[in-house]
Amino acid sequence: MAFSADPTAQPYVVEDCRGVLQLLSDGTVVRSAALPFPVDGNVAYNDHGRVEWKDAVYDAGLGLGLRMYKPTTNAREEGKKLPVLVYFHGGGFCIGSCTWPNFQAACLRLAAELPAVVLSFDYRLAPEHRLPAAHEDAAAALLWLQNQLASDPWLADAADPRRVFVSGESAGGNIAHHLALRFGRAGLDPMRIEGYILLMPAFCSEQPTQSELDSPATAFLTRETCDRYCRLFLPAGANKDHPLVNPLGPDSPGLEALDVGRVLVVAAEGDLLRDKNVEYAERLRAARGKEKDDVELVVFAGEEHAFFGVKPTSAATGDLVRVIRRFMATEREAAC
Repeated sequence: MAFSADPTAQPYVVEDCRGVLQLLSDGTVVRSAALPFPVDGNVAYNDHGRVEWKDAVYDAGLGLGLRMYKPTTNAREEGKKLPVLVYFHGGGFCIGSCTWPNFQAACLRLAAELPAVVLSFDYRLAPEHRLPAAHEDAAAALLWLQNQLASDPWLADAADPRRVFVSGESAGGNIAHHLALRFGRAGLDPMRIEGYILLMPAFCSEQPTQSELDSPATAFLTRETCDRYCRLFLPAGANKDHPLVNPLGPDSPGLEALDVGRVLVVAAEGDLLRDKNVEYAERLRAARGKEKDDVELVVFAGEEHAFFGVKPTSAATGDLVRVIRRFMATEREAAC
């Protein structure tokens, strides 16, 4: 990406991500504290006192933190440990934070309604930190969590380290896939990852799919926005067939090597990423070649990209939480 070489020229906006991130012609990145969408009734979840939460730091050197949630003692069975849901937020690898009120509401809802201990991790953002920075941070987060579940009394009180699920939406779903490639199911003993939950994962390719071609300019995630994110987060000189963003591309590792327990892939009917999400699930299912159907695909009719994080109190998100709860419960039964 070329920038102005004239030191006397007034910097101008080269890229604008939803008004909260701007890349200027002199290479300066300007970030706003505002949210990239209206804060309305869909970004206020009332957990009725069933959940407590606190912030923590998992990489002090990089200034990376997380927000931890767990049902209160009164909201869970005495002495019963709960599954752990690791969550990575969306935002095109460029924007977002575990402290944003919409992601806060989504995680409160997950903790209360699953119920589960929920850990919402931040990671470095592009364009200041292009991929694979986010993937490296997510791996560091799981390595931090490996011993933290037992050593932190706040977590050990409620969390079952043998029932961990790794999830994420959009960019976070992409991150979950790459964590599956790196750690699989049993690579973090004594912590055990029982499954991966990919919500509308950010998978792209140079060849557009039909759902991309059909996506209207009024969509929440348009082709223009998607392309802008890719320009900002991909390694310099890379295109959308890079293995970090296209798990089905010519240079990507085969899905046959994934040893990840069960996988839930959630797609949205009105999402330009729908076809790529569906293809990923179908090819993963075929690659595993097992009689047991351990790859589940759910397509939400009438919904758009990132509806979980953007509309955390909506009816559709409630349905999605129930899908996740059933998926996690099935895992518990299979593990017994």
